[in-house]
Amino acid sequence: MIEEPMSKPTKPASTRHKSSTEAVHSGRDPSASYGFVNPPVYRGSTVVFPTLDALTARDQPYTYGRRGTPTVSALQEAICKLEGGDATFLTASGLQAVTTSLLAFVEAGDHVLITDSVYQPTRHFCDTVLARLGVTTTYYDPCIGSDLAALITPQTRVVFTESPGSQTFEVQDIPAISEIARTHNLWHVTDNTWASPLYFDALAHGADVSIQAATKYIVGHADAMLGAITTNTRAKPQVLRMHGALGVCPGSEETYLGLRGLRTLPLRLERHFRSALEIASWLEARPEIERVLHPGLPNDPGHAIWKRDFTGASGLFSAVLTPAPREAVAAFVDSLEFFGMGYSWGGYESLILPFDPRSYRTATKWEYDGQALRFHIGLEDVDDLKTDLEAGFARFNAARQS
Repeated sequence: MIEEPMSKPTKPASTRHKSSTEAVHSGRDPSASYGFVNPPVYRGSTVVFPTLDALTARDQPYTYGRRGTPTVSALQEAICKLEGGDATFLTASGLQAVTTSLLAFVEAGDHVLITDSVYQPTRHFCDTVLARLGVTTTYYDPCIGSDLAALITPQTRVVFTESPGSQTFEVQDIPAISEIARTHNLWHVTDNTWASPLYFDALAHGADVSIQAATKYIVGHADAMLGAITTNTRAKPQVLRMHGALGVCPGSEETYLGLRGLRTLPLRLERHFRSALEIASWLEARPEIERVLHPGLPNDPGHAIWKRDFTGASGLFSAVLTPAPREAVAAFVDSLEFFGMGYSWGGYESLILPFDPRSYRTATKWEYDGQALRFHIGLEDVDDLKTDLEAGFARFNAARQS
């Protein structure tokens, strides 16, 4: 009879290798899985203890399914290595990673500073749940830089950044904001989903917490919901307590899909980056486009900071159409062959999403009258995507002239 090996979390090595190497090798130990290269999917709630003493001391690596499994440990280790953090905690979605992180650092009477370009559900959480708990929020101009110091009050506890914003793509000066947070003994939490740890080292640039909506590029195939919170040593105890108190845990299958997706993240993200930059540059020359919002473009207002701090970009950016009737916009987007119209991003497929940020911006003003469109450029051939968009522009022009 073959004896099952003891399941225990692997310990990250002290050396931090190149991200493509970490993505392949971190979080897996074939010797613990009978030589299989992928960690198995552990499904379960109950974990049994061999003795009363072990139960009382909880003296074993795993004690209950909600508190972790070897599959969860494997993905946590791999993401933590990529982020260069002290600990990673998985959640059931990116939004849950955001909300758990914020709750970890605030209590009634506190104040948080949130970028005005933040993911809209994060804003909703601040305006509803945090407000009910007696936590006030000030939204600030994402381009404020070191002037953020003027908004800090004695009650301020957290500065939340998202760079670039996932709809309007303002690039924040993360090192300057991190320095302000340190000076005032604040927590700096950042949503780093757009660049991922491959293209922006959030903790090395001063953040205490780096959040990934792992649903996006880590999973990478539009087939699972998952989030990750990676902390430095200072922030780890607070997040650990709140993560446990809220009963946060990811699904077994979703965790495995995150592990699977992570192995090819460097290859996929490189393709998303190059294809999106090519499409963005191509759109800049189109007469139907008023402006392209992509920090990788040389004339973008955030380009200098992006070039200084980032090593790449993702497949997500926005563009603003020249003003036209709704019928013309519908003619453009409704019959696209390769661009699905829907929420989320980061999968292999291209997406397009019309949006209007005017109703949920308070510290800044959206200046454009034309329809804003968010593009996610997938893994399709770029020439096919251009052909699809060209046909859409032909429909757009015909509809606005009729």
